[in-house]
Amino acid sequence: MARQRSRGRESVVERVDGGTAEVRPDPDRPRAFTLLVDGAPQSHVDLDDPRFLHFEYQRRLGHAADLAAPPGRPLRVVHLGGGALTLARYVAATRPRSTQQVFEIDAPLTALVRRELPLAENARVRVRGGDARAGLAKLPDASADLVIADVFRVARTPAHLTSTEFLAEVRRVLAPGGLYAANLADGPPLRHVRAQVATALRVFPEACLTADPGVLRGRRFGNAVLVASDVPLPVGELTRRAATDPHAGRTLHGAELAAFTGGARPVTDATAVESPEPPPEVFH
Repeated sequence: MARQRSRGRESVVERVDGGTAEVRPDPDRPRAFTLLVDGAPQSHVDLDDPRFLHFEYQRRLGHAADLAAPPGRPLRVVHLGGGALTLARYVAATRPRSTQQVFEIDAPLTALVRRELPLAENARVRVRGGDARAGLAKLPDASADLVIADVFRVARTPAHLTSTEFLAEVRRVLAPGGLYAANLADGPPLRHVRAQVATALRVFPEACLTADPGVLRGRRFGNAVLVASDVPLPVGELTRRAATDPHAGRTLHGAELAAFTGGARPVTDATAVESPEPPPEVFH
């Protein structure tokens, strides 16, 4: 472990399975930190205010968590990918008594986060080591109200977490009316995100996609949040929230979302590939 000065406060730098992790202080918030792996920002945490979601994609995942049940009702949440446990902290703060399971394959990263960014004592969050899909397969049917997928390995989503077979496992674990919310990353010509939408629509009857308009137009690399369910989604409220975020997002649904796929075919285990590698300028 190494400690480095960062604008008057110390960063912690440590080797983890996924590369070199850094917990870097946020210069604008006294007890907030960004987690980076190999220089790529992964998560942001404010220990004093876990309701604060700094990154736009995390804010949009937070909108899905907010709308997964009436306000304040505890949720059963499964997180595929842990990072700095930002969304788990958010749910624990906004929905006390929620029970949450996190699957994170990088055990040294989890140890670093637990040591440097400890969870609140009353947060009912259990972090399990191991592969996200393997962990999902062990969960009982209809045991989750919300499944959040935010899995990146060296800034790319592993291929086996992009297929119809994987999403069939997600749907099995979700209770009727539950939500699946996934962070996707892609750039022009958006082959990955279009195929992921087609894959979700093969497994779930309802889906919507929210992203920066420039990302949706294929002008730049960025994040998109996919939400899917077996019941009608709160599209109007998701659209309103995204449109009023600090960096406004656009939400696609229905015929507009189907047209966005551009004829992309659903991904299967036999055809799955990793998500595309971000261009170097994304993180600079």
